[in-house]
Amino acid sequence: MGTSKEAFRFVDLFAGLGGFHVALDELDGRGVFAAEREPKLKALYKVNFGIDAWGDLNELSGDEIIALNVPDHHVLTAGFPCQPFSKAGDQLGFEDTDQGNLFFKVHDVLRVKRPQHFILENVPNILKHDGGRTRITIIRLLEELGYSVKVEHFSPHDFGIPQVRDRAYFVGSLQGLDHFEWPAKHKDPTEIQWVLRHEGQSTRAIPEQTLRAIDMWGDFLRRSPASLKLPSFPIWAMEFGATYPYLDETPAGVWVRRPVRGLRRMGFKGSFGQSLDCSFDEQLTRIPSHANRLGDLNFPQWKRTFIRQNREFYQANRHWIDPWIARWSPQSFPSSFQKMEWNAQGEDRDIDNFVLQVRASGLRVKRPTTSPSLIAFTQTQVPILGANLAGERRYMTPAECAELQCLGGIQLPASDIDAYKALGNAVNARVVKAIAERLLHGLIRPTSDLEPLRVTG
Repeated sequence: MGTSKEAFRFVDLFAGLGGFHVALDELDGRGVFAAEREPKLKALYKVNFGIDAWGDLNELSGDEIIALNVPDHHVLTAGFPCQPFSKAGDQLGFEDTDQGNLFFKVHDVLRVKRPQHFILENVPNILKHDGGRTRITIIRLLEELGYSVKVEHFSPHDFGIPQVRDRAYFVGSLQGLDHFEWPAKHKDPTEIQWVLRHEGQSTRAIPEQTLRAIDMWGDFLRRSPASLKLPSFPIWAMEFGATYPYLDETPAGVWVRRPVRGLRRMGFKGSFGQSLDCSFDEQLTRIPSHANRLGDLNFPQWKRTFIRQNREFYQANRHWIDPWIARWSPQSFPSSFQKMEWNAQGEDRDIDNFVLQVRASGLRVKRPTTSPSLIAFTQTQVPILGANLAGERRYMTPAECAELQCLGGIQLPASDIDAYKALGNAVNARVVKAIAERLLHGLIRPTSDLEPLRVTG
């Protein structure tokens, strides 16, 4: 295999935007096969790398088909689907018939083609999934093929890139891993300013309701006394003034016990101190969404703790919180805007100094040292840059998110939302390169240590 112009040949399974390809190309590898079932990304892979990617790996349905269609190669890479193992999903693992069993397609290609090395990537929860049995199963199956296997997790910020995004990496070799060492993690400071491109502003306007919610929580921060340490727990404004039961009983328990009156005439109050002397349907709307699910007869300890902490915080600070509620009527906002996560303890309380993200768990406020973890964003979850960071409040652009994945040199999907989603599913090319150059020491010329990322525009 190979020519004088290439150090090694590789295949790129579940290729996505081609993060593995970018990394291994920089080490003088040559991609000889890729697989990507999403049609737009499959077409884009041809544009970026000149390879007409295979579609659905399930169509490599037997050893003969694999042997015929997958070329010989030195290195196999695969970021196999993570949703079945993610904390954010149903965690069905291998029992997910649509995606969870796709690891076994990777196993089939390794078994038939016998490349010298592999690098696999997934969410870190795969190491703990099913009580650790998923990790044990993966390693056992790979070792049964004759591979030595090691596992570690890394985040881009370990390599001087301003993004915290932990991912698990499995490496394997038929030649043993006695001489393999994981790359060193660095704890040097990072700044999100390194990836901002001021000449290419976001073309999508931030919705007015989102801007108003940012203003509302910005005013909350301004009103908070400087001597007050803001909570490290999520701030749930809907618990301000609430007294409904949550310890020995829940609203759902009362509705079962008192099916006609429910919480009426019991002296309890709902969100923001609203009266519960009303109809059952109205009671449902006046209990926070995290506490009004029918059949939810007991709350988990973490939820009880957050409810208690927020009620105590309100009682100790209502002298400035009540005027804030009167000014902004947070109860008129959707539930996700009624919550805030303050991840910038000790910083000046100007909300425009920070990176913001709207999540189901609330408006997250992060220091400008790193971006929120790039995930397969919905339209509302794209990070928002405060005005003091970017000149005006705006979404991070796909080009800036590509820099966070060290994929700034490739063409992205034309649709911003398609680009954000693909970047959220991509592997970080810098992290992969750091791992690969140590794994493939016998195939490539050694390179110097990676310099910290510095992107200016």
